[in-house]
This record gives sequence, structure tokens and C-alpha cells, in this order.
Amino acid sequence: MTDDAMTEAGACPTPEPKRLNLFERWLTLWVALCIVAGIVLGQAMPGLFQRIGDATVAEVNLPVAVLVWLMIVPMLLKIDPAALREVSGHWRGIVTTVGVNWMIKPFSMALLGWLFIGHLFRPLLPAGQIESYIAGLILLAAAPCTAMVFVWSRLVDGEPHFTLSQVALNDAIMVFAFAPIVGLLLGISAITVPWNTLLLSVVLYIVVPVTAAQTWRALLLRRGGPPALARTLAALGPLSLAALLLTLVLLFGLQGQEIAAQPLVIVLLAIPILVQVYLNAGIAYWVNRRMGVAWCIAGPSALIGASNFFELAVATAIALFGFQSGAALATVVGVLVEVPVMLSVVRIVRITRRWYEAGL
Repeated sequence: MTDDAMTEAGACPTPEPKRLNLFERWLTLWVALCIVAGIVLGQAMPGLFQRIGDATVAEVNLPVAVLVWLMIVPMLLKIDPAALREVSGHWRGIVTTVGVNWMIKPFSMALLGWLFIGHLFRPLLPAGQIESYIAGLILLAAAPCTAMVFVWSRLVDGEPHFTLSQVALNDAIMVFAFAPIVGLLLGISAITVPWNTLLLSVVLYIVVPVTAAQTWRALLLRRGGPPALARTLAALGPLSLAALLLTLVLLFGLQGQEIAAQPLVIVLLAIPILVQVYLNAGIAYWVNRRMGVAWCIAGPSALIGASNFFELAVATAIALFGFQSGAALATVVGVLVEVPVMLSVVRIVRITRRWYEAGL
């Protein structure tokens, strides 16, 4: 029996202890420090940040576009399109994850945004930003994560071929599904959809990075093989992380006064995000168990189903609604809570392995 067949039948290797590297372990701290730095610098140098915010072409902020490409392209370099051949070998886990990512998560987040932000928390939030906050939450959930899921999968001893093939498939779906889903949900929420800007965002932040990354990957493999690719990924890693942190400084530099005046907004925006993560992770984990999927596939399936492509969400929110919008702030809150909440899901998946496999 092949390794894939054994995994599909429910056999998983014994898990080994895994640890995050220094940056991964303290990502929430780095994000918090960037928030503080952004607020302080924004109040100290408002003119500089305003000029950066005004550096736009066709509603796209050029500094943010460059930073997003620096964040995304190194992550997309890891994706092997050939991994799509592995989809049939893990079809039950793939079907579950795709269903949660594209048929449940965006719509459940829209519902949670409407419930929490539009109704329960409305008296506590700035009246003029309610719709923008909801839009940011929708953008956050409209695309599955393509980068940090490799970290989460490693921490739950996920089957690597499944994780790679699922991420590759999500990237392919995202090119065609992101704009229609966002447009539909924003329209249902009575939020004006600037379709030209939305489609431009898809081209700039999905099509262009995917094409560039895969072209670069092919050249690296042709000229130097896997070692050349590994060296490039190692060299680009710090640059990608620095771009993420600098983007946060820019965002909070422009939103600093509003945040300093109303810090409760951050807490309130985090609540529907947290509910959404646990809800979708739980659905994916439970459905996989009911379908008899191996634990080492169900774990990454739950984590991919719960996590968000926050880099894309941040860039699109800025393009659609602006640096100082509630939508941009809502997507950045997603970055702030991503690591601690996903680490908690990792822990839940690991400690429930015996319960999960007892039902197979």
C-alpha cells in the first residue's frame, strides 16, 4: 500500500514535537509593536504619512502595492503547481476544505459581521464606519491563507502533500472566485462595490504575483534545481516579513488618531473574527471525521479552513476604501489575532487526536 493510500485509509505517523521559529512564535508581539510605532509616528509625522497615503494611481496605493508583492511573491514561490496532481489522492479532505473555504467561510463572516458589528456592537462603534468595518471582515474571509498554513500544518504533523495540493488548488480557485464572492457579499450588505477597482485588485494582488512567482520558480528550478529555490526562499524570507511589518506601520500611522481615541474598536472587531475561526475550523474537523479522513489530513484541513489571506485582504481594503477606512482597520485586526488564535486551534487539534481517531 502506498503512503498516500495508507494516509487516506486513516493511518498517520506518530506526531513529533514541533516548534515555531523566533519570528513565528512572537509574531503577535511584533504586530503589536508595529501598531504602537505606527500610531506614534503617525502623530509625530502626519504630513509624511499623508503623502504616502496619497501616492495612488487608479485607486491603487503604490507603496502598499510594492509591499504586498514583497509579502506575497516569496510565499507563492513555495507553491508547486504539480501538487494539483495529488488532489485525487486526498479527495475527501480536499472536498471538505474547499467547501468550508468557499461555500461557508465568506458567508458566515458576512453574517457574523452583520450580527456583531451591524447590530450588537453598533452603539459602541463610530456610526460612519459600520459598513466599512463589515466590508473589511468580508474581505478578510473571502480568500483562504496561502502562507502561514504551511506553518500550522507542520505544527499538527499534517500530511505535506495534502497541504501543498490544497493550497495550490485554493490559489487557482482564488483567481476566479475572489472578486465575485466579495462583490456578491458587499452587495448583499448594501455596500457599494467599485467593480473596476475590485477587478484591478484581483489582477494586481492575485494574478500578477501568482504569475511572477511561478515564472521565477520555473527559472530557478531550470537553472539551479531545488537548491537554488531553497536559497532564494531563505534570502527572501526576512524581506517578506519586513514588508508585512512596514505595511502595518503605514496603516496604523494613518489610523493612529482614530485608534487612540477609540481602542475598544480593536476588541470589538476581533470578536467576530475569533468566532469565525473556531466555527470554520470546527466544521472542517468534524466533517473530516464523519467522512473517515485521516487525522493528519483533517488537522491541516481545519487550519486551512479557518485561516485568512490577510495580505490580500489588507491590500484590497486599501484599494477599495482607502488607508483610513474602517475596512483597512478590520483587516489589520485579523493580522493581530491570527497567530494566537491559530496556535490555539493547533493545540486543540493535537490534544483531540485520540478522540478523532476513535471515531474512524
